[in-house]
Amino acid sequence: MSAGDQWNPDKYEQFSAEREQPFWDLVGLIQARGMRRVVDLGCGTGKLTAALHRELQSVETVGADSSPAMLERAAALAVPGLRFERVDIVDWEPRERFDVVFSNAALQWVPDHEHVFAQLTRVVAPGGELAVQMPANFDHPSHALAAETALEEPFATALGGHARVVPVLSPEAYAQLLHGLGFARQSVRMQVYGHVLESTDAVVDWVRGTLLTDYEVRMPATVFEEFVARYRERLLAILGDERPYFYAFKRLLIWGLMSQP
Repeated sequence: MSAGDQWNPDKYEQFSAEREQPFWDLVGLIQARGMRRVVDLGCGTGKLTAALHRELQSVETVGADSSPAMLERAAALAVPGLRFERVDIVDWEPRERFDVVFSNAALQWVPDHEHVFAQLTRVVAPGGELAVQMPANFDHPSHALAAETALEEPFATALGGHARVVPVLSPEAYAQLLHGLGFARQSVRMQVYGHVLESTDAVVDWVRGTLLTDYEVRMPATVFEEFVARYRERLLAILGDERPYFYAFKRLLIWGLMSQP
């Protein structure tokens, strides 16, 4: 990873098979095929962006991500009509609209969802579609304990007062938001994905590729390893040492069809 880049493609893809099903469920909500322009916000390594490009049969698909490490991996893909750009979703203002604005497991990192969804709506073409999937497992011990452990020393000092704020809203809030933004039709649902992991300890590996990156990038390496050890200790104390372990993971799937003028 480059300096300041919190994402490690190898760690993220350790559980790629388990992470792919929500992607395909989200793709399944999209009605149109053969449209002109598609964007995948938070495209990661580009593997699923290429699958999206093929499935939607789009003329042009743009994979957008802020991580140089992820985009470096994506650059190895050579697919006609598919290209990648470094983009920060917070200030993303493209010149053209898209027939599909797609984001799989990325917007949970972006604050102020009322503003973000309004911003995304402005770049959905008339009659176009918005499709978003986000984790919503923040009340599970795997996530709650990370925030609690970060308040302990020496971690709190290493973090300099940083506290992760979860921006994800309730399903009904997104339904109301889409209605207010002018979507003619919508589907908002919470879905639980059950992952059978080798053991409870494997949950630590799972979150190291996603949630814990927010702490890793803010701590010295030695302190972060202490943080992971303490987090593992607390997690196993609550969940026990189960082999295998059934990891119930909640996700939000959001789809909207923009009104025609």
